[in-house]
This record gives sequence, C-alpha cells and structure tokens, in this order.
Amino acid sequence: MSISLGLAIELLLLLLAANGAPVLLARVLGDRGNFPIDAGLVLPDGRPLFGRSKTWRGLVSGMAACAVLSTLLGTGPLFGALFGASSLAGDLCSSFLKRRMGIASSGRATGLDQIPEAVLPLLYARTLMPLDALTIAVLTLLFLLGSLLMSRWMYRLGIRKQPY
Repeated sequence: MSISLGLAIELLLLLLAANGAPVLLARVLGDRGNFPIDAGLVLPDGRPLFGRSKTWRGLVSGMAACAVLSTLLGTGPLFGALFGASSLAGDLCSSFLKRRMGIASSGRATGLDQIPEAVLPLLYARTLMPLDALTIAVLTLLFLLGSLLMSRWMYRLGIRKQPY
C-alpha cells in the first residue's frame, strides 16, 4: 500500500462513520425527519428511484459525522463532508441498481451494498492523498468485511432491523 497504516485506519473510520451515522440516527429518531431523497418517485419500471430508506436525514447525518471525525483526525471538515457525501452517493447508486434488479428497499445485496459506497469516497480522497488502485481495492475489501461485521453487531444490539 502506498499510504501509512494510520491513514488507512482513518479512511476506514470515515467510511464507517458515513454509513453508520444514518443507522444510529434512525434508531434514535425513528421516523422523525425521515424524508426520502427520491420523494417517493416511482420510475416507469414500477419501482422507486432509490426507496424509502434513503433519506435526507441519512445524507446529512453521514456528511456531518464525517465532517466532525475528519476535523478530529486533522483532515478538516470540508474533506470529511465531501468524503461522506461521496460515500452516500455510492450508496444511492447501489440503491438505484438494487431497485432495478427488483431488490426491495433495505434488501440485501452483499458487495453491491458496500463497494460503491467505499470506492467513490476513496476516489475522492485520491485527489488529495497518495492512494493507488491496489490501496483502494484493499480498503474497499476491508470496508466490505468490516461493514458486514458491524451490521451484525448493530443488529445484536437492537440498533439495526436486519443483520445486514
């Protein structure tokens, strides 16, 4: 890898923050402030654009969590907010593809659920950091494995509704 272990850990923590904050906030707030990004839009294929689980609250909380964490790590709030936005944009891409494939909102698609939300922010980080393709691939694989483990842990704690 072309980066230090410390930077690799920081990037993984940012990925987990971007994707964990919306889940934690949903547990705390329930349905309050839960406005779908797609506003319930249904495409001609009869399926939602993204689905009811992709909300403005989730987008803002993921960006905010990354901005705060990135500030604490020394890379600054703007980097963190854009990193979080990139991760959640990847998540929206996954949701769009899953709806086209007939997978329901919050349905499982291992790999498709994790890879875009890791690759997009890492490509953004590459514009400012020495990340090569191998490093991005390794970090994406580590994020995939870590998010699967974290999802099960959050399910056992009653934070997630599904173990994935």
